[in-house]
Amino acid sequence: MDKYKVLEIKKSVFEDNDRQADLLREELKKDGTFLLNLMSSPGSGKTTTVLRTIEALGDEMSIGVLEADIDSDVDASAVAQTGTKVIQLHTGGMCHLDSGMTKQGLLGLGTEGLDFVILENVGNLVCPAEFDTGASKNAMILSVPEGDDKPLKYPLMFSIVDVVLINKIDALGIFDFDFEAVKNRISKLNPDIRVIPISAKTGEGIEEWADWLRNEVKNWKHK
Repeated sequence: MDKYKVLEIKKSVFEDNDRQADLLREELKKDGTFLLNLMSSPGSGKTTTVLRTIEALGDEMSIGVLEADIDSDVDASAVAQTGTKVIQLHTGGMCHLDSGMTKQGLLGLGTEGLDFVILENVGNLVCPAEFDTGASKNAMILSVPEGDDKPLKYPLMFSIVDVVLINKIDALGIFDFDFEAVKNRISKLNPDIRVIPISAKTGEGIEEWADWLRNEVKNWKHK
């Protein structure tokens, strides 16, 4: 029988990406720039949450935004109207960003003088969870209309993030969503995670989210 080599392509791709992500984190650390990787399903309210975050912290920090989408510039246009530095990233059909794409976006944005950059990742609960972008912290949004069963269906995403925002809590009376059940499901996957209920539409809970970010940015800059 002929001998042949078996190459685990997926494993090697992830290992290479992880190395590049660690290098990017070191570079951002030296520059004093905190990078937040924000993930969620399409329609969960990512861009509205980004706008609320800018509103809450824009007077305290110099903020930049990376908007990643398969196509269109709708989100970047909305952010640009706030006067925030923003760049639109088109992934050409790819459903996630990896560390190389993120670095390319940061170079295009220009991080000099920025305290805090938000990467609004492609709307997807699968692929973005698999690729380390080099971010300082990972966050995700779960919106009430999506249902409380999502931690059961997409465990990896909930396992790798540092904070979960439960968005659209103003709609709790409309949808069959068990808030305690979803918190228990999340904590089983990730006991150290922070869960913050918000309504990006009304602004409820945004100050708690802003406080979490203030603390994380401060710790990042001083550790």
